[in-house]
Amino acid sequence: MEQFEFNYPAKRKVLKKSHVGVVGSGDLEVLLEPGKDAAASVRIRTSAEGFKNSWKAVLDRFFDRYDGAAHIEINDAGATPGVVFLRLQQAVEASER
Repeated sequence: MEQFEFNYPAKRKVLKKSHVGVVGSGDLEVLLEPGKDAAASVRIRTSAEGFKNSWKAVLDRFFDRYDGAAHIEINDAGATPGVVFLRLQQAVEASER
């Protein structure tokens, strides 16, 4: 099990929580909630060790487009980068409904 955290600048408030996905083989869950600062933070817990650079690349790409001040928790069970990006988009969409 590996854990790490990334931080990104943010410009706008996030108003609602969201929860998408499930922790299961090849999947992950994303919990998104309003952040306390004018920044976004992401905490990742993953069963797949040695992929920190891959996580950073996916999150950098995601936060190039997303500017919400959110705290995001990701609990991963071996999801691919495409699934990670999709779940992040779903969490944002759910929080903005």
